[in-house]
Amino acid sequence: MRSRQEIKYMARTAIAEQRGTSIVTPLVMGLIIALGGIIGNLISVLFLFFGMLFIYATIFFIDLPLVVNNCGIFIKIFYRQRTSVDELFSNFSFNYLRKVGGMAWMMLFTFLWSLLFVIPGLVKAYSYSMTQYILADCPNVTAKDALKLSMRMTNGHKLDLFVMNLSFLGWQLLGMLTCGILSVVFVGPYVHATTAGYYVNLRDKALATGVIHPQELDPATAYNPQQNPQQWMQ
Repeated sequence: MRSRQEIKYMARTAIAEQRGTSIVTPLVMGLIIALGGIIGNLISVLFLFFGMLFIYATIFFIDLPLVVNNCGIFIKIFYRQRTSVDELFSNFSFNYLRKVGGMAWMMLFTFLWSLLFVIPGLVKAYSYSMTQYILADCPNVTAKDALKLSMRMTNGHKLDLFVMNLSFLGWQLLGMLTCGILSVVFVGPYVHATTAGYYVNLRDKALATGVIHPQELDPATAYNPQQNPQQWMQ
């Protein structure tokens, strides 16, 4: 498996080649999520129940599929394959219930573990953190199986993922000092691409070591570096 430094370097190189898409995609997703929250809060002023219902409905039926599609776009960006923000919406209805179900299971189990205090919830959050990437990358994996595969894939690597997130702390502070501008144009895309890179490397290591068998991910429908090794090694 590649080191954190190697993955981050590859992520920076990848987003530099598709700067516009890497900036606009999470920005559009974030604006849609924020808009849903604003509308829900406005409704809550007059009708509290309907406002909360609207917020939860937009989270589950709009925001979660967008998050999965965003992960799919950044997997492509990390692979240096051409993509665009259009894929946030063009793939929206594809495997729609599976995306919603997989993300809902992830949120539910993370919440239940967090009831046992912060540490168990944090550990499980990292254990389930590859679920959305599996849902985006492997369309034939079921919602529940995506959660199980993420647990196996991240086994022994949760601390690596925690350190990876911690390594962006300085950049995130700089983003706050620039009123979020740096976060939008660089830090956010950098984090998304790096996390996608971690997924790719964790997946490939799990396959290489037999932790996960190829038929479990259906590699024929997943992005595979062997399909274009020269591009992958650039």
